[in-house]
Amino acid sequence: MSTFMGLETSKRGLFTQQSALYTTGHNISNANTLGYSRQRVNMQATAGFPGTGQSVGTMPGFIGTGVEAGSIQRIRDGFVDQQYRQENNKLGYWESQTKAISQMEDVLNEPSEYGLQKSLSEFWQSLQDLAVNPENGGARSVVVQRGQAVADSFNYMHKSLTEIQTNLGKEIDVSTVQVNSILKQISELNNQIQKVEPNGYLPNDLYDARDALLDELSGYFPIETESKPSGGRALAVAEGSVTVSMKINGESVVLVEGRQAATLETNPKPLVGEDKSNLPITGITISPVSGEDSIPLGHTDLLNSGKLKSMMNAYGTADGGAGGAKGLYPDMITKINDMAKAFAEKFNEIHRGGSGLPPENESGINFFSPWDETNVATSSTLTAGNIKVNDYILADSSRLAASTVPNEEGNGKNAKRLGEVQFDALDSLDGATIQTYFQGVIGQLGVDGQQAERMTFNTETLKGAVEQRRASISSVSLDEEMTNMIKFQQAYNASARMITVVDEILDKIINGMGRVGM
Repeated sequence: MSTFMGLETSKRGLFTQQSALYTTGHNISNANTLGYSRQRVNMQATAGFPGTGQSVGTMPGFIGTGVEAGSIQRIRDGFVDQQYRQENNKLGYWESQTKAISQMEDVLNEPSEYGLQKSLSEFWQSLQDLAVNPENGGARSVVVQRGQAVADSFNYMHKSLTEIQTNLGKEIDVSTVQVNSILKQISELNNQIQKVEPNGYLPNDLYDARDALLDELSGYFPIETESKPSGGRALAVAEGSVTVSMKINGESVVLVEGRQAATLETNPKPLVGEDKSNLPITGITISPVSGEDSIPLGHTDLLNSGKLKSMMNAYGTADGGAGGAKGLYPDMITKINDMAKAFAEKFNEIHRGGSGLPPENESGINFFSPWDETNVATSSTLTAGNIKVNDYILADSSRLAASTVPNEEGNGKNAKRLGEVQFDALDSLDGATIQTYFQGVIGQLGVDGQQAERMTFNTETLKGAVEQRRASISSVSLDEEMTNMIKFQQAYNASARMITVVDEILDKIINGMGRVGM
């Protein structure tokens, strides 16, 4: 055994403890870095002396030769990561759903002093007042103006809901671009990792960057990951490249494999059509990583959950029919349109049977008409978006048919009957009245909103619990790092002291020992 062996052993101790101190400093520096996983030096004893083989000395046992830094590994639990991404996916869905419903509630604004119900209530009251004083020009003007207020309320709801739906379509486009960017970034990180690992290194910071992207991606739709080794001299703890896929209808579709990434595109892109309506999404087209033909996925194959699925459900997807759409906003717009159409048709039917003030005694006129029609136009094309009071009546309120017969200026029976429309059961609304139908719509929206908020709270709580569990494993604890710093510092000092001791021994042997008798 070499006399200088103690120096080499202590030198290894110095270098290894120094590496541990540097790693501790790296952890402390990144204590507040988002997505950073704490790292540790995997110390391992070097081979004992003497080694194995036929030329080995016959002395019993082995003498240790010190320590070395085997690898610098990040602390991460893949199972906890998987749980986190599952909960993050659920939260992405319900957060998006809550946001969409909240915006809809802001538009409908019920119950309030400024919503549709208030406008309708004032309209019915003005008709009752007109029934008492049918010849009064002021009462007639009030009916016309409050009728226009009802039409304006319908117009506002339709326009606002359509604008939000359009914005949702734009958000889907932006989200799709973002998803494609994430997939490309993951493939690029795979490329970098595959270049580093075969040389025996662990690119821990690249692993963290890739996991942060996977976390973000999981919010859009559910993903599955699988690691593939890089080969070469890669360490056993190396994580390799990751293959990312998602399940649709029970089948896995690969999105990232090695250095290749797929691209997603909604089909069609949710843009406003020629008729100024938002085009429903019929599906998703995926350009696979294998270079094969694109995979068109129909509306029945849309994603199972996640933010992207929630936005598509809110915006509207094709129902397989003749250009129809189903979803949160298309359904609500349809209900509001049905309500406006049923209301206007019933009101116009009764109004056409009445008579205006003499001497014209005009009759057969629709009170409500579409924006592009006037006078005696039919109400077949009426929607919440184009309903208004007939310009012919707006120009002269004497044409308002408050009387049931001509030449009876004081006859307000038809005005009374118009006011009673609020109590009529309408076949086109499944036998509901205008008021009860709208209350049902608002009630269902409230229930859906409460459900979305409750599920958001629950999934956020579950995600928080998993996130805390992951933080307890991977996050940097300054107290723990300070303890480690003291531990490694003392070990470093002890190795340095050992070198001093060996140096003194060697000095004694070399300089303090002479030949006997001289």
